[in-house]
Amino acid sequence: VQLVESGGGLVQAGGSLRLSCAASGSTFSINAMGWYRQAPGKQRELVAAITSGGGSTNYADSVKGRFTISRDNAKNTMYLQMNSLKPEDTAVYYCNAVPRVFGSWGQGTQVTVSS
Repeated sequence: VQLVESGGGLVQAGGSLRLSCAASGSTFSINAMGWYRQAPGKQRELVAAITSGGGSTNYADSVKGRFTISRDNAKNTMYLQMNSLKPEDTAVYYCNAVPRVFGSWGQGTQVTVSS
C-alpha cells in the first residue's frame, strides 16, 4: 500500500486545516486506519483512529473535541479535520494502518501552527 498525505500548511492558532490521505491498493478498505504525528525531537504518536467501515473512532486526549477523522472507502481516502489548532499541534502528520502499520510510511504533511 502506498500512502500520500496532503493538506498541511501554516496556520494561526485557532485556525483549521483538513488533511487527506490517499491510499493505493485494495487493502485500504479492510484496515483500521489512523493519523499519526511526529513533532521535532519527539516520538511519533497516534492521534486519531477509525475502524475499517468508519463506524467507530478514537482520539488522543490532546486532540479530542478538536479533530475529526473520517474516511471514504470508495475513494480510498481518509481525512483529518483539525479545528481550534494550537501551537503544540505543530508536527509532521502521517497516515497508516492501526494497530499494525503497513510496511512503509508516506512522506507526511507538515502542519505548523503559529501563536
